[in-house]
Amino acid sequence: MAEAPPPTRWAAAGPARGGYAENFARLVASGADVDGEARLADALLPRGARVLDVGSGMGRVAAALAARGHDVVAVEPDPDLVAQSRRTYPDLEVLEADVLAVSADDVGTFDLVVCVGNVLVFLAEGTERPVLERLRSLLRPGGRVLAGFHLRGAPPAARRYSPEAFIVDAEAAGLRVDLRAGSYELHPPTDAYAVWLLSAAG
Repeated sequence: MAEAPPPTRWAAAGPARGGYAENFARLVASGADVDGEARLADALLPRGARVLDVGSGMGRVAAALAARGHDVVAVEPDPDLVAQSRRTYPDLEVLEADVLAVSADDVGTFDLVVCVGNVLVFLAEGTERPVLERLRSLLRPGGRVLAGFHLRGAPPAARRYSPEAFIVDAEAAGLRVDLRAGSYELHPPTDAYAVWLLSAAG
């Protein structure tokens, strides 16, 4: 694996993370519907596809996709979230690493790379474009990236990532925007949340 990347905004936030893990653990335990991202991802894929969940958190999206029959690898740099994921979903493969420390030589390539739940607005400052380049490098021919993040209303530690800035970074990373929506149910775009479907340009 490559040299360790810089600390993310998530790591620097400390208590300002706002109880993310505890909140989703309660939701999962209560039987609440937390599969919106996974339903859309599943609809984009053939059966038995290879999926990489980048910034997989406590594992809910990756586990839901694995339960739907996909070959899923989860990548999460936060050791506490990795531990929670392994407790909650013991059959889920989780790699404790920053995506910038992972290459196709390590994990192979994928039909879909999932990068949801505000991962892109919690990256280390200045690494957005390198991360998008890395996501592109992990795609199989015809593969796609499903991303989503708050445009407003994100936790204080997150950056504001405007649609315009994101599109510039995505295109510079060799990605094409195929779809922008306002939710994982594909509502029209809003100024609150953005869901993106990307593919390799050219």
